[in-house]
Amino acid sequence: MDRTKRAARALGLALATAALLAGAAVAAEDGPGLTGVVNVNTASVEELQLLPGIGEARAEAVIALRKQRGGFKSVDELRDVKGIGEAGMAKLRPFVSVEGRTTARVE
Repeated sequence: MDRTKRAARALGLALATAALLAGAAVAAEDGPGLTGVVNVNTASVEELQLLPGIGEARAEAVIALRKQRGGFKSVDELRDVKGIGEAGMAKLRPFVSVEGRTTARVE
């Protein structure tokens, strides 16, 4: 194989590797797929942590606010939890409810 073909092949291999690594980074960033919903009025700390952007401290803050208010009337009330703003609500909205049962699971 001449030098030009080797260089082209090496470049192609490098680009393919970079594309695979970039795809893996995006998948890792997105994390596992969440399906179903979490009822924020009945969910445990563990169930709340299934939600994107919700760790243990924020889950406990959701439960504390829920107890203080006697439950949430709307999912939009989650914005009153410190650290949950508009961007956070956009990620949460498909996965939260204020009635029904929690059906969320990670796939």
